[in-house]
Amino acid sequence: MNPYAGVVSSLRTAWLAGKTRGAEHRVSQLEALGRFLEEQRGPILEAMALDMRKPPLEAELSEILLVRNEVTHALNSLSSWMKDEFVEKNLVTQLDEAFIRKEPYGVVLIIGPWNYPLHLILVPLVGAIAAGNCVLVKPSEISRGTEKLVAETLPGYLDKDCFAVVTGGPVETTQLLENKFDFIFFTGSPQVGRGVMAAAAQHLTPLALELGGKNPCYVAEDSELESAATRLVWGRCFNAGQTCVAPDYVLCSPATQEKLLPALGRAIARFFGPEPRESPDLARMVSDRHFRRVRALLGSGRVALGGQTDEAERYIAPTVLADVQPSQPAMQEEIFGPVLPIITVPSVDDAIAFINSRERPLAVYVFASDSKVVQRVLERTSSGGFGANDTLMQMTLLSLPFGGIGSSGLGSYHGRFSFDTFSHRRACLLRRTGLEALNSVRYPPYSERKMGLLASASQVKRKGGCSLQ
Repeated sequence: MNPYAGVVSSLRTAWLAGKTRGAEHRVSQLEALGRFLEEQRGPILEAMALDMRKPPLEAELSEILLVRNEVTHALNSLSSWMKDEFVEKNLVTQLDEAFIRKEPYGVVLIIGPWNYPLHLILVPLVGAIAAGNCVLVKPSEISRGTEKLVAETLPGYLDKDCFAVVTGGPVETTQLLENKFDFIFFTGSPQVGRGVMAAAAQHLTPLALELGGKNPCYVAEDSELESAATRLVWGRCFNAGQTCVAPDYVLCSPATQEKLLPALGRAIARFFGPEPRESPDLARMVSDRHFRRVRALLGSGRVALGGQTDEAERYIAPTVLADVQPSQPAMQEEIFGPVLPIITVPSVDDAIAFINSRERPLAVYVFASDSKVVQRVLERTSSGGFGANDTLMQMTLLSLPFGGIGSSGLGSYHGRFSFDTFSHRRACLLRRTGLEALNSVRYPPYSERKMGLLASASQVKRKGGCSLQ
């Protein structure tokens, strides 16, 4: 028997009993999640320090504050999100009610990654709770401190009939995915995502995949290089580069590269001092395996800045690789470390062509003072998100969806988009009884006259005129 069949069955029993459907239950669980963040703040920061020596400010911001904002936003908006959405009707249905009801899927599985091990399970959990689902949470086994914290403390805050946490590695996850869920939310690598999608297909289970990819950043010659360098270094080195939406490589002209390199060096020195290894504000690689993987990429191009490593500490200095070739190792996989390759291209059009020749990324960034350059990159590329003259910040807005496209992901969340992701939009038409004389035109025997009446009553007519400039 599958080792997780019991817990899934228990959650389904609670779901079928309707425990999570009422607004009161949803509010109580969201409030409990808020208490978890408040009361477990100290242990959360300790777990982040243990897992990857994440600086307290970075942990507080990314793992607590942003999640708490999601909880508060959901509590503020839940009543309006849950309301039936009444829709336009045709002449035939004018006396009836037509609306969309947002219903929970049922029993949901959330599988989290190791890089933001709390944020990336709790933010989708907020959406799943708000939508009225029962949830099984599987945190990453790589972030051991956070996994232990979540498994031991989170269930004490939530309704144990409706929410559960399980732990384990790849073998256990494979067994978990053999069970039938009503929706699966996965965050991780595209390689593992393909396996999750294949497992979901066995049960025809809908899912969201939040994956990753190599996020390009074009730096135009007219950009404010000091500002661009500062924001690039921050986005690349936040969480030691272990961020799915971090800028993964820079595209710029050879002349811009020569001016950008010293600006990047100054930004690194301002952030982390003359010896970044001694800075309390630079995290470490999460594991020995990930350290060795990123270190192996340092042979691409030439090390223009940084390059120092310490395996005992899993430390990799903020590093810039210049004159990198597209065929080199640093350009074959998502880096997920504080390493920034630079590839030189003659023009913005060449940068766009390079971006479009590769898989669609989670984010595209551009630094340019000319708004026409920004619009050119925006209009001629495709990605999950887009940022001009900054990095990472688009994901802090609850009013924007966060998600990928193609190999960088499927589906989106944050704010209202989380509620929608975990909700089934049920089409509802409540018709009046009687009035069969009006309905008779659609019943056999058919005739040309009936067809004419039906067309007049249900036809959609174009409004006004439309000219495309």
